[in-house]
Amino acid sequence: MDGMTTNMIDTEIARLLAENDRRNEVMFAHFDPVTGEGSIGERVRVCISDFAIPVQWLPVEMMKIQMVKKLVKAGSIDKFLSSVLHVEPNDDDYIKVSRKLIRLRFKHDFPFWAATLVYIHNKKAGKDVLFRLYYPQRILVSRFEAKRKARLPIRLILLKARQWGGSTTTQLYMAWLQFNHRKGLNSLIIAHQGAASDEIKDMFDLMIDRYPVEFLHKLGEAYSENEPKLVGVGKSGSTHRVPQRNCKIKVGTAERPNGCRGGAYSLVHLSEVGLWQKTEGKSPQDIVRSACSGILLEPFTMIVMESTPNGTGNFFHTEYTAAADPTIKSQYEALFISWFQIEQYSKQFASADEMCEFAQWLYENRENAYVPSNREESGRYLWSLWEKGATLEAINWYIEERAGKDDFAVMASEFPSDDVEAFVHSGSMVFDKYRVKKFERFCKQPQYIGEVYADGDEGEDALSNLRFRADRQGLLSIWAMPETFEGYEVVNRYLTVVDVGGRSNKADWSVIVVFDRLSMIDGSEPPSVVAQWYGHCDIDQLAWRAAQIAAFYDNSLLVIESNTLETHDKERQVEGGDQSQYILNQISDIYPNLYARKQSEDEIREGAPRKYGFHTNVSTKPMIISTLIKVVRDRLYIERDKRCLDEYNTYERKQNGAYGAITGKHDDLLMTRAIGLHICFREMDMPEWVPIVNRTLRKDRSPVSEASI
Repeated sequence: MDGMTTNMIDTEIARLLAENDRRNEVMFAHFDPVTGEGSIGERVRVCISDFAIPVQWLPVEMMKIQMVKKLVKAGSIDKFLSSVLHVEPNDDDYIKVSRKLIRLRFKHDFPFWAATLVYIHNKKAGKDVLFRLYYPQRILVSRFEAKRKARLPIRLILLKARQWGGSTTTQLYMAWLQFNHRKGLNSLIIAHQGAASDEIKDMFDLMIDRYPVEFLHKLGEAYSENEPKLVGVGKSGSTHRVPQRNCKIKVGTAERPNGCRGGAYSLVHLSEVGLWQKTEGKSPQDIVRSACSGILLEPFTMIVMESTPNGTGNFFHTEYTAAADPTIKSQYEALFISWFQIEQYSKQFASADEMCEFAQWLYENRENAYVPSNREESGRYLWSLWEKGATLEAINWYIEERAGKDDFAVMASEFPSDDVEAFVHSGSMVFDKYRVKKFERFCKQPQYIGEVYADGDEGEDALSNLRFRADRQGLLSIWAMPETFEGYEVVNRYLTVVDVGGRSNKADWSVIVVFDRLSMIDGSEPPSVVAQWYGHCDIDQLAWRAAQIAAFYDNSLLVIESNTLETHDKERQVEGGDQSQYILNQISDIYPNLYARKQSEDEIREGAPRKYGFHTNVSTKPMIISTLIKVVRDRLYIERDKRCLDEYNTYERKQNGAYGAITGKHDDLLMTRAIGLHICFREMDMPEWVPIVNRTLRKDRSPVSEASI
């Protein structure tokens, strides 16, 4: 290694160590919830010299309160009494002002309230302790507070690593709203099973038992030290009331959803939703809908759905994925807490030299994909942890913890590094989620939505005078219109593939996708999805619609998956039996570029009729899926529809060796890509420029607006 290279590495290591110091400073920054220094939200340093806490960092919102503003300006309670209230300073008035200020902080400063009034069990054993927020808990509360301060409803879905108190924080934040902000805020908490609900109830019992009864009343309101603070409601034992605040706290389980029906609730916490089981007569979505249906989108309402990851394709995965996707409108805001945001998952180095050596090893192996054993990860993966924000000490801890597990999926499930890794499935997923995620940057909304129309719906008229009409109710999405060139055309440019579903909303989707292969001529870009029809209709209608779309795109090669037609279910049966081959033959008489399976020499010699459509069977399906795996791995095409990426992430190899979507998910979009990309790369000739002699079909490709119809 020459001197220049050595100096460059030394410079990079120095930068890495400096960045590591910065990350540690953020996570382990001074945090004093009592004084408010380093606490949540924007704060103002104030000095009230004769107050119990002379120097405080108050939430900026408190500075808008006239009493606080004048008290801070006075600089002491004595001076506030004499110069503002114009009374002789005395003990009684001093206590009244002090108590008023404390109560204002309780109302505006959740960390202060929690650290001075709220007792929880000590997980490290020993005496109960006051609730002091850890770093990830402060991240969560910051999200809650941003919504509350903006007077917006709180709707959050939390994906979390294990054991950092996200559930406890959520439940106590709800109690803070109930005790300090509004009377009559009822809360509902649904755990995944009975043991979890017992723990929640035990936490509330401890909290309310140690909670001073005077702070459940208004300042100056009469009360008794012995008055009950939590009383049962009904005979179930699941609902209790805090009479001083006229609010109810109900704790139920997903195992008994009938006891969790929504009532007059404003605050709902849905705990470990990923673990909720779908059984006959109830599903997670049914429970959530029942619990939350009566909650209005108003300030001081709250729905928090949280869980550790539990595979893909379930209700929680679907909801979190939607909330995390900026292109999808979801009621929820997504929050992911990784293991390296939790203080305890960190291992200190024995010395500064050891840390420096580790940093150098990490940097030099950042491209090393070699995995030494099934209890280790590659240097490239460990470097990815650094790029995601982990400190060197956290990565050091990860290496040691990973040595105790012989499966990456187990580690990823318990200690996910990002929200992709978190949903590692217990089954054998076909596609690498990280490689799938790289396709997201190309997904976008279509330029046009509508339908292709002709002079008729079937026969020769179905391909006559083809034109696109923009229509917000249409099912055809277009990212790029077909192109024409003066004097030339590109043959073998477009490819249209059809996966046949059913006609009802509960059936599989029918998909018609169009690929553009023009860039394959010079290799500048991979082929891309340029159009897609996605919906339900009868099989014969779908076949003619596919022919129209294929013809609209330069008489592109039209590939229909025929096995679905040949084996369609009773819902799609028509009088006279299976007419799938008849329908395909109808199209072949009219449409000039219909895909037909290759014939054997015997079939050709005997004059056997051509078999149209791509037949997916036990021989061809592994072949096309293998092609798709390579295409996804090497990013050999451009995807536009993010729903297809979702199908990649829920596609697995079953225990019997077959491929298919996990229970409750679809693979209709995926199959059009598998068939189409196999034909695109394995069977079709390369596209090429040729002079135009006679155009078989002429099409008006310019979109027609709805207003002009």
